[in-house]
Amino acid sequence: MNKDNDIFRHTETAAEVLRKGGIILYPTDTVWGIGCDACNEKAVEKVTVLKNRPAVKNYIILAADLNMLARYVVQIPDIAYDLISVANKPLTIVYPQGINLAPGVIAADGSVAIRIPAHPFCRALIKKLKRPLLSTSANISGSGSPARYEAIDKELIRMADWTSPPFLEEGTTGKPSSIIRVGSQNEIEIIRP
Repeated sequence: MNKDNDIFRHTETAAEVLRKGGIILYPTDTVWGIGCDACNEKAVEKVTVLKNRPAVKNYIILAADLNMLARYVVQIPDIAYDLISVANKPLTIVYPQGINLAPGVIAADGSVAIRIPAHPFCRALIKKLKRPLLSTSANISGSGSPARYEAIDKELIRMADWTSPPFLEEGTTGKPSSIIRVGSQNEIEIIRP
């Protein structure tokens, strides 16, 4: 089994589902996630309904790299570059002002939470889609986050339009990311260490 070929084949399939407004279950660098195209308002609404999640609770977005990140925030404060370069575990940064994303992704104050994942499949998928991916734990709102495929509720698997094969979860830490809010003047607030 050639891992690179498998990743390529599955990213092709998953990206096609996402382009059509579908919902997927996939491994990230933290836990298994429910995802959709973060720019597709109807898809974001479908995820909110699927998770039984309050509409006022915002999502984390995954970007492939700094170039993609720059298309979805008004400004990347200098401190964010520093934080990304020294992070030794998954790091989500809350930026002051998100743009070009579905309304359900941007918080009431205009901010948006974005992470650049290290997980090979997750990153390859975002690059193939050429758009950021909404990421929320693969569970019903309020229940535990699944670190492994076996822990995902079978009903969620049934309701998803596509589910990643379990072997692609290699590289998933099983722990949530750190979250740090950055301000336009380089101030920081640690939300989750």
